[in-house]
Amino acid sequence: MARRSQHSQEQIKEMVLNAAENIIKDDGFAALKVREIAMEIGYTVGSVYMVFDNMADLIMQIKGRTLDDISEQLAQVNNCENPEQHLIALAQAYLHFAQHNFNRWSMIFEHRLPVNEQIPDWYQQKVTGIFQRVEALFQQLAPSASAEQHSSAAQALWCGVHGVCILSLNGSLDVVGVKEVENTVVLLARSFIKGWVKSL
Repeated sequence: MARRSQHSQEQIKEMVLNAAENIIKDDGFAALKVREIAMEIGYTVGSVYMVFDNMADLIMQIKGRTLDDISEQLAQVNNCENPEQHLIALAQAYLHFAQHNFNRWSMIFEHRLPVNEQIPDWYQQKVTGIFQRVEALFQQLAPSASAEQHSSAAQALWCGVHGVCILSLNGSLDVVGVKEVENTVVLLARSFIKGWVKSL
């Protein structure tokens, strides 16, 4: 068992987060238990709660790191000919992240905060940042549309893309193979964008 003096609180916090992420990657969110994390890092359960308020706090931090990774993957999308192609490429990038990081990605939506707890501001800012990237492209597509229309379009498109990801990855969508799923996402994004622009 490691001694607390061997690591700073920041180091223990990072160790806990890394161990928790590895458990989720390998075995899914349901396997995440504080005792398993403590055993993984060679510390006590009390040491885990020394650096996190509670399990919900730890989970939100892990979810935040996943959102950061999603945002980073979306930020790597560039060199697109126009806003429509950029939006489609973002949808594909989101799908690819979900496919290659399924357990971490699905945990974002599996976990729910207790009824009386609110989403932390820092976490909401991460979510908002992802949507703002999409909204900015809708603004380029239709500068004369209102901010509300841009926001609604971004949310509607991303809900659709997210739905395809969920249905395809859990086997509910009747498509076979990675390429077919990607084609479905592209078709959805392209059809939505064209329909939205036409409706203005």
